[in-house]
Amino acid sequence: MNGPDVGGAVTRAYRENWARLVAALTRRFDDLNLAEEAAAEAFAVAVERWPSDGVPVNPGAWLTTTAKRKAIDRIRRENKRDGKHLEAQLVFDDDPPAPLGAIDDDRLRLMFTCCHPALSVPARVALTLRMVGGLTVPEIARAFLVQESTMAQRITRAKAKIKAARIPYRVPSAEDLPGRVSGVLAVLYLVFNEGYLATGPDTDPVRADLTAEAIRLTRLLRTLLPEDGEVAGLLALMLLTEARRPARISAGGELVTLDEQDRGAWDAAVIAEGHRLVRERLASGAAPGPYQLLAAINAVHTSARDFRDTDWSQIVALYDQLAALDPSPIVALNRAIAVAELDGPDVALAAVDRLDRDLAGYHAYHAARAELLRRLGRTQESRLAYNKAIERAGNSAEVAALQRRRNALPD
Repeated sequence: MNGPDVGGAVTRAYRENWARLVAALTRRFDDLNLAEEAAAEAFAVAVERWPSDGVPVNPGAWLTTTAKRKAIDRIRRENKRDGKHLEAQLVFDDDPPAPLGAIDDDRLRLMFTCCHPALSVPARVALTLRMVGGLTVPEIARAFLVQESTMAQRITRAKAKIKAARIPYRVPSAEDLPGRVSGVLAVLYLVFNEGYLATGPDTDPVRADLTAEAIRLTRLLRTLLPEDGEVAGLLALMLLTEARRPARISAGGELVTLDEQDRGAWDAAVIAEGHRLVRERLASGAAPGPYQLLAAINAVHTSARDFRDTDWSQIVALYDQLAALDPSPIVALNRAIAVAELDGPDVALAAVDRLDRDLAGYHAYHAARAELLRRLGRTQESRLAYNKAIERAGNSAEVAALQRRRNALPD
């Protein structure tokens, strides 16, 4: 293809597709500047590649796909910018530099630095997830079950408080670590969760890079605080959850629920390490915290050779202990799912329905209701609940599984 012909093709594509492309990108990403920049980059790539590759059959579709990829790449770069700025502030601060102390890992050190006790725990966690964890505001909002605007305001207020109160970005000393570890644990837990089951529609359903990084940092944290039971509990929880990852997505791209997973595909070595940590914490005799209880629940699940062999009475008892420490609607929902296996779907549904006010926007709440209603033979109500779950779920693998279950309902 000669140069003038390609130039004419690009010109025609520009004239025919620019406004439509920018409008489509703006609807998707809600940022006009981002849309225009991504569109311009797409046309630049066309000028570079079309002379050698030839003009595509559908130039508009080619440009749209390329522009979306450019926009996503730009967003990912922007997500890392705040963390890099913070690193620069640590490096180029006018005050004398503080020693690195006990934390050798850059990212873990930044997490402890951001989790300053002058901020509320939710603010610490949200700010650190944004600046260091690499999560977007929508991902963080979904993790906290709040609106994106609410989360954006929370992060903005946290930054403003740091500036107004002149809170220094300083590497904490070894003595500071116990006072900040709860915030760091919360960040690592949420980063792992986003990797284990991504909440956005534009990412892979499972992000092994995030789960691996969360586990790596939690291992480092355990070497720093070997006597902290919650650090050990979180590491055990991550390992026992990560061990099931090979069985969680089917060849067709669907999420595979625990009752349908091939347990032979689970990573036995990782499960053994997680069980060992749980046993160590039980042997310590110390009262368990939330992460230790969640790890114990996962230890029960991964000890059963078959879903039908699960000790549901023990799981419900562990959830009772967890609810006493964390009386959140998410804990109540998960307890109700376990109760369904122990006492039946009717008892569980009554407990789930009481959570409507708190979890009406949460897809897992509607998915749980749909399954319980299906088991009770209330097909039409189950179908409606599945529809609500599908509307609210962002993960493509989870959507596919919900659609299959809904479509399998009898007419």
